[in-house]
Amino acid sequence: MIWLLPTVPFAAGLAAFVLGNNRARRTLLLSASAVHGGLVIEAWLRPAPLPISRWLGMDEVSLLFLGITSTLFFAAAVSATGTLRMEEASRQAQTHGQSWASNTQERIFTSCLLLFLASMTLVVVSRHLGLLWVAVEATTLASAPLIYHQRHKRSLEAAWKYLLICSVGIALALLGNFFMAVSTSVGTGHQISLNLADLMAGAPGLDPAWLKAAFLLLLIGYGTKMGLAPMHTWLPDAHSEAPPVVSALLSGALLNCAFLGIMRIQSVLTAAGLGEFGRQQLVFFGMLSMAIAAVFLLTQTDYKRLLAYSSVEHMGVLALGAGLGGVGSLGAALHALNHSMTKAALFLIAGNIMVVARTKEIGSVRGLLSTAPVAASMWLAGILAVVGSPPFGLFTSELMILKAAVDGSRWWVAGGYLTALSVAFVAMALAAVKMVFGEPSAPAVVTPALDRRQAVLMYLGPAVLLSGVLLTGLYLPGPLYSLLQSAAVLLGGR
Repeated sequence: MIWLLPTVPFAAGLAAFVLGNNRARRTLLLSASAVHGGLVIEAWLRPAPLPISRWLGMDEVSLLFLGITSTLFFAAAVSATGTLRMEEASRQAQTHGQSWASNTQERIFTSCLLLFLASMTLVVVSRHLGLLWVAVEATTLASAPLIYHQRHKRSLEAAWKYLLICSVGIALALLGNFFMAVSTSVGTGHQISLNLADLMAGAPGLDPAWLKAAFLLLLIGYGTKMGLAPMHTWLPDAHSEAPPVVSALLSGALLNCAFLGIMRIQSVLTAAGLGEFGRQQLVFFGMLSMAIAAVFLLTQTDYKRLLAYSSVEHMGVLALGAGLGGVGSLGAALHALNHSMTKAALFLIAGNIMVVARTKEIGSVRGLLSTAPVAASMWLAGILAVVGSPPFGLFTSELMILKAAVDGSRWWVAGGYLTALSVAFVAMALAAVKMVFGEPSAPAVVTPALDRRQAVLMYLGPAVLLSGVLLTGLYLPGPLYSLLQSAAVLLGGR
């Protein structure tokens, strides 16, 4: 019943827009997320990947990214429930009752959140390049209103920037699909469909020139959505201005979807005997993304933008690992899992810090350990995890990618890789130390006290995600390791 995976959140998203009660919408959000998670678990428990149809299907890469997406969405849904309750209470206090505008605002937010899950799920289970393109475009349309949720000038600018830049990228990806279709007819003399199974079977007969051009267009197009430099310019604004729950999904789940689209094309290139050409481009854009992100990390004064540029860096790490191949591909698969959990947790914690500090400025946040000890402890743990400190899982995945560079005697890659990681470590560690330790720079802002239920909703998700990153650094269960190995082969491992 693979079609249920995107259909359940899609139907729930439509229902959420129709419902008139905020509490019912939040219940629907949690219920749909739980059902989606149950369907994913059922897919994971099957002894083999689901049979592949012409349009929908799953392989090991699909199972990996589907598990990541569903897990992150459930954590985000739990946090969103607490956040929406606080927003509603604040609006009622200001307007002395429920206003039509605030009800509509939450209706749009909940509905688009579920439609966002549906579109990301469709990306993961697509087995046709045309459907994959449609699904990636749908993620843009579903998530743009979420970025504008706060309804101020900066969020409007970020939403439009996101729409415009990603639309240019998706247009280039569409042109890449056209070039792919031309490569099938020129190379074989007859038209091959853009179904992945057909492309893989007919890959040796595809025209090399058209296929390379198609790959470059698709790499730039989907690389824009993935946040690879220099196509990353939408990402810092969108991640910074979106609500923390949305930022968690954008960074932890959406970027993976674009990466998966690129790797689908790379698998066709490999089957056609042109895998080395694709890997060279991935290494180039991976190193470029890490270098540019490292420079900007040093100058950030907004801790949400700091996390956003960290995402650009880690997308570079993903591309580099896939480009190096071998153990690097295994490292990339593990890195996708670890980065998603870590970055989603950090954005959710950033939202909790904003509740206490009422600012996103790093320089205005001091002494969190005394004013918000739980958030401060989790923030520090998340920063240590995202910069690749042991024993967190990102240390293992980054070490695998370094080993791939050394094994291939690519010393300039290894040197640049370590330099970029070191700069990112210094930038993020300095920001975290300034925010967590010392005396508060100003009297603590009086914030409404959280009841126990709200506290659980706001801290449970990031706590579970950070625990998962710690676990993958200490021990990888056999089934998960086997899945990662199979996914690495499909990601281009040699």
